[in-house]
Amino acid sequence: MKPTLQFKLSQHLTLTPQLQQSIRLLQLSTVELNQEIERIVQENPLLELEDSVSSDASEYRTTLLDSPAELLSADLLGTPGEIPAEMSASELDSGTKNLGDESDWFEGDAAFRNSRDDDDDRDFPQQAAEPPSLREYLNSQVSLSQMPERDRKIVGLLIDSLNDDGYLAQDLEELVSLLPPELGIGINDLHIALGYLQHLDPPGVGARNLQECLIMQLHALPEDTPYREQALLLVNNHLDSLASRDFCTIKKLLPCDDECLRSIRRMITSLNPRPGTAFSSTVARYIIPDVIVTKVNGSWIANLNPEAMPRLKINRLYADILKCSHDDSARRLVSQLHEAKWLIKNVHQRFGTILKVSSAVVERQRQFFEHGAVAMRPLILREIADVLDLHESTISRVTTQKFMRTPRGIFELKYFFSSHVATDTGGACSATAIRALIKQIVNAENAKKPLSDGRISEILGQQGIMVARRTVAKYRESVQIPPVNLRKSF
Repeated sequence: MKPTLQFKLSQHLTLTPQLQQSIRLLQLSTVELNQEIERIVQENPLLELEDSVSSDASEYRTTLLDSPAELLSADLLGTPGEIPAEMSASELDSGTKNLGDESDWFEGDAAFRNSRDDDDDRDFPQQAAEPPSLREYLNSQVSLSQMPERDRKIVGLLIDSLNDDGYLAQDLEELVSLLPPELGIGINDLHIALGYLQHLDPPGVGARNLQECLIMQLHALPEDTPYREQALLLVNNHLDSLASRDFCTIKKLLPCDDECLRSIRRMITSLNPRPGTAFSSTVARYIIPDVIVTKVNGSWIANLNPEAMPRLKINRLYADILKCSHDDSARRLVSQLHEAKWLIKNVHQRFGTILKVSSAVVERQRQFFEHGAVAMRPLILREIADVLDLHESTISRVTTQKFMRTPRGIFELKYFFSSHVATDTGGACSATAIRALIKQIVNAENAKKPLSDGRISEILGQQGIMVARRTVAKYRESVQIPPVNLRKSF
């Protein structure tokens, strides 16, 4: 083909690096945001992260929470290639820092200034010793036993094969096939070692299934324990009937009366089905709420959590060096200075957007804060997007992994958005409110005659909420309410 020249006119979306950073920071959770900022601070010498936070919450609200709406007037997904303008002078009067003023970048936000204790001789709290793991605990018992060295090593092999719950999930035959033949360990050796292991503390460790675990714990009880033999008989032969709550069949098979069965069931449910979990070193992960909702003079108000916002400022030392230097080596510092300014602005913009969305959600869900989940109204992302003149995808980013602390608990912002079900009056009821109503109905039911999903659907219909039986079953499972046969008592 002969080469030719052609003119083509087209449109495409171009996002500047600054706008891309704004979008990326907006969708990060608080933990991810702090990790990202720590990484950037390590790479950019012009940025500095303060360690202290001001205890004056009113000052924080003045400088950040009460800033004018112009701070976020530009939608993050607005005009292609558009960069948000610098803050106006009116924002400076209301307490928000003017990003174009060089002198204000060194002191940090007024909310984050705090007197630093210069005493380096402070006493640091002593850290508690880490508790032993399950394997360490079992190996310490084996080392104190009088068994031969070879048997100790075989028991140690089985200990290393236990899972976190304390079960020996691997079959002994399979374990023998994996061992080198020169060790001379047979299946009988493993059975003997397993017997040693199952007599160690805690009771139930080394079991191969739930039934064996419960039996081992029942055998560990004193022989004169009331109903111990009946409990052993029930676990050995009728554990499935107990799981399905077939109490009538159990009373015929044992035999026993209601009081005897209650005592047996109470004894079995007091056992530990996972004896190894007491030694697991799970670390609790705490949620840092981005927004705190309080009631002030009869109105529900959303405020940003000062502890959740990173405290960034420009490093004065490097900025002074940049002012005094005019050679080519300072060009990189100039670029990093602009990057530092944009990061600080984007962090402020992120939390300002979160505050705007949270305030709009609180305004529409006032009844939830007053009366609980049963009063939750239907709400969709587009409704908030239309009110705030933002893109729906922006609202989705804001409400993902962002948390709100309320007098009723800590909730993800997405919790306040739910679908709706029509009522017989032509209105709508949110799915969250229906789940709460199902909880109330189940909690108030007769444990001896629990309500079926169909009956719950009829009760909701009597309240004007038209919900099918299958929908009730779906909502019931979502709040982890067992089916009717597993809720039955005696």
